[in-house]
Amino acid sequence: MAADFRTLIADIIEHEARPVDKYGHQPRLYELTRKIGEELTYDDDIVWAAAWLHDIGVFVGNRPEDHDELLRWDHVKYACDRTTALLSEAGFQSEKIPAVLNAIRTHQPQNDPQTIEATILRDADILEQLGAIGIMRAASKVGRDTRYARFSDIAPVLKKALTDLPPKLRLQRAQELSVPKIRILADFLEALDVEASGSLF
Repeated sequence: MAADFRTLIADIIEHEARPVDKYGHQPRLYELTRKIGEELTYDDDIVWAAAWLHDIGVFVGNRPEDHDELLRWDHVKYACDRTTALLSEAGFQSEKIPAVLNAIRTHQPQNDPQTIEATILRDADILEQLGAIGIMRAASKVGRDTRYARFSDIAPVLKKALTDLPPKLRLQRAQELSVPKIRILADFLEALDVEASGSLF
């Protein structure tokens, strides 16, 4: 069962992930969940499904393009609305779907996950916003996401990630994995300030 539903869902995400680089977030995120959960007992099917479906609402074609509408867009609700049907069609165990939805609903840093699966997913998603990957994901939005027209729009996002996100990590393994990522992001932001000399546009 696992191989079948995983192949089907991954194919759907690969088809819908636009811009195409957004596809990489899902497999990277899942690998982070495996590292975080190495010594923990949890349901990997739930974490896998949530990791692959949590961001389906941020893909171009699934989200609004209008700037004001995008600011109001609830991509989590969109993901949850589609997840039940997608998992059911893929042969996922129906009794596990509520746990997948719970993990998706609480995957953002400001949320308060109550299950181990949801906590693993949230910690992994926080880690993806730090380090070299976090920098690349943020910078790639400049000029193609209506919210970030200039580099000066994205620098504050990275600075906020550096200060706000690390304290939100809950699991010890995630905290350990964050150490080199925090250092990379801090060094990058320091270099950015020096090189931009106040002229980051």
